[in-house]
Amino acid sequence: MKKTNAAFSNSFKLKRTNSNNPDFKSLIVLLDQDLHKINGELMLIYSPHNIIEPIETVVIAYMDDTPVGCGCFKKLDANTTEIKRMFVTENQRGKGIASAILTELELWAAEIGYTHSVLETGKRHHEALNLYNRFGYAAIEKYGPYVAIEESICMGKRLVIGG
Repeated sequence: MKKTNAAFSNSFKLKRTNSNNPDFKSLIVLLDQDLHKINGELMLIYSPHNIIEPIETVVIAYMDDTPVGCGCFKKLDANTTEIKRMFVTENQRGKGIASAILTELELWAAEIGYTHSVLETGKRHHEALNLYNRFGYAAIEKYGPYVAIEESICMGKRLVIGG
């Protein structure tokens, strides 16, 4: 697994891994708990779409060897990845970790030839919406399982190759 240091901070490190990583699995449990707090009963609609099949493109952030954040992407089509399962533990938010994870995911996707990235978030996820807007994601037509979900906001952007 390739390890990289985030340019955002010296206090955490990023690791490229896969969905079998036990740290990723433990972070996903925390993510799902966080989503239930925010979304409540809407999780009955969202949960079936949050299952991650085996995936080789996971990034985990570590602070002092403790996993504090994650994200991944999966192939949507030949040119497009979908960002999934972005999460930073509550006590580590506001430190640039989510930005570093998203940057690493975009770089990795571009390295292996993807030219576009899309994602879905919910109307109630203000921190996520702010992050994605800062990174140049813009609203797109709802896709896949999100077409019929009123709370869903789908976003996309063209990946910049080499920077």
